[in-house]
Formats: sequence, C-alpha cells, structure tokens
Amino acid sequence: MTVALVGFAALLFLTLFGVPLALATLVMGLLGFAYYRGIDAASYMAGQQISELLTNSSLVVVPVFILMGELVRRSGITDELYELGNALVGKRRGGLAMSTVIACGVFSTMSGSSVATAATMTRVAIPPMRRFGYHDSLSAGTVAAGGTLGILIPPSFPMVIYCIFAQEDIGRMWIAGLLPGLLMMLMFMLAIYIRVSLKPELIIPTDEAPYSPDKVLAIRRTSSFLVLFIVVLGGIYLGVFTPTEAASVGAFGAYLFALARGKMRTLKAYREVFGAAAGTTASVMAIASCAIVFSQFVNISGLPYELLGILENNGITGMQLVLAICALCLLLGMIFESLGILVLIIPIFLPSLQAQGIDLIWFGVLVVILIELGLVSPPLGVNVFTVKAARNDVALIDIFKGVWPFIIAMIMTAGLIFYFPQIALFLPDAMH
Repeated sequence: MTVALVGFAALLFLTLFGVPLALATLVMGLLGFAYYRGIDAASYMAGQQISELLTNSSLVVVPVFILMGELVRRSGITDELYELGNALVGKRRGGLAMSTVIACGVFSTMSGSSVATAATMTRVAIPPMRRFGYHDSLSAGTVAAGGTLGILIPPSFPMVIYCIFAQEDIGRMWIAGLLPGLLMMLMFMLAIYIRVSLKPELIIPTDEAPYSPDKVLAIRRTSSFLVLFIVVLGGIYLGVFTPTEAASVGAFGAYLFALARGKMRTLKAYREVFGAAAGTTASVMAIASCAIVFSQFVNISGLPYELLGILENNGITGMQLVLAICALCLLLGMIFESLGILVLIIPIFLPSLQAQGIDLIWFGVLVVILIELGLVSPPLGVNVFTVKAARNDVALIDIFKGVWPFIIAMIMTAGLIFYFPQIALFLPDAMH
C-alpha cells in the first residue's frame, strides 16, 4: 500500500511540473510494477496491456465520434444553434446567456469535447452579449460553464474511458448521461435567471433592440442537425445501433450535412478535419493505454483490496464511500483534467464499489458531473483558460467570478442525482 501511495505522490509531482499525463502514468506504472516483478515483467506487461487496449473493438467508437465532431464543427452549425436558443428564450432577461447554454448543450452532443465547445461558443456568443450590454463575467462565465456539458451529454469520451476501466456498457453509460445533462442545462439557466435578478447591473440596457429570430425558421435551419442527433441517440436507446454503428451513422450524416452546406469541397478541408480528428484520437488513446499500465501497478500493490478491508473493518457503507469519492473528485478537479481523475480513482476504488453493490452506471454519471467542476474551478480551470485564450480582451478574474453560480448549479445537480438515482438510471433501465 505504501508503494502505491508513493507512486501516486510521484505522479502528482510529475503532472504538476508539466509532464504530460500519458507519459507520467506510463513511467510510474512501469517503475511501480518493476518494483514488484522486475523490469522485464513490467515491460512485457506494458506491451501486452497497451496492445489489448488498442485492439479493443469497443474503442473504435472514439475516433469515429471524434471525426463526427470535427465534421459538425466544420459545417458551421454553431451560429444556427445560438439562433435557435435565442428564438426560444432570448426575450427573457438574461436570455442571450440562456441561449448560450442551450447552444452549448446541443453542440456538445456532437462534438463530445468540453474544450472544443467552449472555444467555439466563445467566438459565437460573447460578441452579441457584449453588444447588448452583458458584463464580461456573465457572458464569459456562461460560455466556460456551458462547455462542461460536453463530457456529460453523449457522446462523451471520458465516459468511454470510464467504461473501459469499469467494464460497463458504453451505450448504457451514454444514455444515462442524457437526462442529467438536460437537468444541468436547466440548472444553468436557473442560475442565470437568479443572478441577473439579484444583480441587474450585469446587463446594461442598450438602445439596440434585442434580436429575436423566428422560432419556426430557427428550428427549420437546425432540423437536419437535430434529426441526426435523434437518429444517433435514438438508435442506441432502441437497440437499433451499437455505439460503434451509431458513430458511423453519425459521422456519415455529419459529412453529408457539411457537404450540403458547401463545406468539405477542397483537399485542404479534408486534411484539416482528418488531421484534427487523428490528433485528438491519439491524445485520448495515449492517456487511456498508459493509464491501463498504471492501473496494473495499483492492482499488484494490493491498494484496492487493502482499502476494501479498511471499509469492511470500519463499517463504512456504500453511500458513505461514494460521498468520500465525490469529495476526492472535487479536490482532484482543482489539479487534474477529467481523464487524469478517472485514471486515479477508478483502479483504486472499483473493487470496493463492486463489493458494496454500487451501480457503476449511476456512479459514473455522478463522477463525471463532479469532474466537470474541475474544468471551471481554480487553479486549473481548463475551460476558463480556453475562453481566455479565445478572447484575450476578457479578464481572467472576470471569467472565474462568472463561473461560481454555475459551480453551485453543478453541485446541486450532483446532489439531486445522488438522492434520486433514477434521474440517471431511468433511460438505461428502459432500454430495449
């Protein structure tokens, strides 16, 4: 157990000093395993584990959905999604910020990336909000928080990695994230309403009349995209598609969607889309495969089973364990990005969770929500720095001030799902 704790401390040290997460987990996994079995056994184990992971047919869904996300971004749908949200809620006070949440939620269903959603929506949403008198803390905070929906609303790459470790069904995991994702969107919109009601000065009235697009026209302009979303998720829910087949249908549909909009007509466009998809895929696969090596070190150290013995000897219940892990996720979220947190907690606590009879689909949704907090929490706040990078004229302190109401909304959403597990489990349990 002591060796494993030293390994975790060393991993934390390496990542804090800028060593890439994939490299840090690989190095510590190899060294830790070599401590018990020797360097030859560690090298053989690493090669075998990485090979098995990269040839796992379940992971085919990752590059295909990443490609779909790149094609959707290439199609330029974000303006129309923002217009749709504006048509639905734009007339309300704070309506442009609420529109941003809706657009982020819908766009993230196809991009699968929180950072990509935040970067894209920063360019789309902040200029009109500024034009209509929205304070930077409200507009930039909304975009940073709205981007976090990308790893909760399916497809979600962190959920895929979670399922690989927890050996759960990817389709059920994705469907489980849908209702919690919609709930969090509503909580974000409620947070905006409460904030602008308590602090009216966040929106300074302007002479320019608010733009209110026609609802029917806005829905018509986004109908192809919305149909694609329904076909992909509906196919998984009804058992028509496996997640991999749904990814293929989604990628082909996104390609036709981009083609119909006059995109993907040059060799350069294909090179950029496939290059970006390949780069993102390589990053995800590198982290996942190296994490498998680190998890083997954790297992051979006996740490998960020693923790299980501690729980049994002290009469700690399953719900108490889940609460403790949730608290740990909140702390780790201030330092690590989402995949890094999964790498750390799943190998350690999985045996204890299984022994306590915890539903791992419900637990996965809960953990993903808490991991999202790390995307907007100081000091790391990946989404916050993404917004800052896209808009250098926005003060970093304003973005951090703007995300606090959304952090509260995330915690409240997690609390509702903790006390009412059926919010996450209703749709997976009803799947055919």
